[in-house]
Amino acid sequence: MPVITEIADLKRIYQRRVPRMFYDYCESGSWTEQTFRENTTDFDRLHLRQRVAIDMAGRSTRTQMIGQDVAMPVALAPVGLTGMQHYDGEIFAARAAEAFGVPFTLSTMSICSIEDVAENTSKPFWMQVYTLKDDDFMQRLFDRAKAANCSAAVITVDLQLLGQRHKDLKNGLSAPPKLTPASVANMMTKVQWGLGMLQTKRRFFGNIVGHAKGVTDASSLTTWTAESFDQSLDWDRIRQFRKMWDGPLIIKGIIDPRDAAEACNVGADAIVVSNHGGRQLDGALSSIRALPAIMDAVGDRIEVHFDSGIRSGQDVLKAVALGAKGTYIGRAWVYGLGAMGQAGVTRALEVIHKELDMSMALCGHTDITRVNRDILMIPRDFSDAWL
Repeated sequence: MPVITEIADLKRIYQRRVPRMFYDYCESGSWTEQTFRENTTDFDRLHLRQRVAIDMAGRSTRTQMIGQDVAMPVALAPVGLTGMQHYDGEIFAARAAEAFGVPFTLSTMSICSIEDVAENTSKPFWMQVYTLKDDDFMQRLFDRAKAANCSAAVITVDLQLLGQRHKDLKNGLSAPPKLTPASVANMMTKVQWGLGMLQTKRRFFGNIVGHAKGVTDASSLTTWTAESFDQSLDWDRIRQFRKMWDGPLIIKGIIDPRDAAEACNVGADAIVVSNHGGRQLDGALSSIRALPAIMDAVGDRIEVHFDSGIRSGQDVLKAVALGAKGTYIGRAWVYGLGAMGQAGVTRALEVIHKELDMSMALCGHTDITRVNRDILMIPRDFSDAWL
């Protein structure tokens, strides 16, 4: 068993064990990948202030996200195709999150369905919802989430159309994977992954196939997906979704203070500052650079969460110091899942928690809820991103 001390260790194992098309799906951004890269490198521009001779005993990373107790201000972000990274991947990730005490968010474009995850877990999880044109499908998706006792809905608003991701197009990304000479040759080198996939019948988009009208197989799914995303989405449409769901509502995909202000007016309980992991508009601001201006604009009106670029507990600490009440990890937990299944997701959470706890202490704090901007040294041009 390799010694795992950082998220990068899991990433190296993940790359060896998972087929290239699914590794590339996770580890890439749109176009030149500028925003994808800056999501992580901009964290490095924020330096921490170390303090000494301060009592570090009795530390706690416990807090709340939308009124829910969490072991640390971290949720597992919604990631599509997770059941292709590891067989029954969404189920294993949800179990790991439940045992650790953090929220799991199931993607609409998951391989395991809402019902699959609910049947294999004992606590409520969150349901991510894309903004689709089919009202009947949307209502039934919300109803299915209610029936599964999901405790929050996360509406993603930054994917009205799909950002061009060169690697996915070149790899012919699909679920299940298309059998081409190149893909077969690559999958033959991923023996453990292949043996795992033989253990499950879950290889299609479980929330779509058999639930959307006319979608019964992979070919009809492709057509439906291409036609379903709502390019006419506006804030009135989001208000309609608010009526379909009467539980806690989170709006994900906010990167501009003007949109944050709009989101406050539609009845949401929280927003997520996110650029979709650099997978939509290339050249957009990194999420961490966008966060301060959004906090200044709406931080006293709505709970603000953060997503995109987190690879360590120090990244979590920096986002919290800038005002985020919670953060989301995506690629970090996918690395763990692809590397070691449920145990890998647990290990990713353990690594991030330890880094968060120790870094918080070395900055002179023992309670994550009391951390603020005082622990950071912020470049002059960092928070003036929108000037």
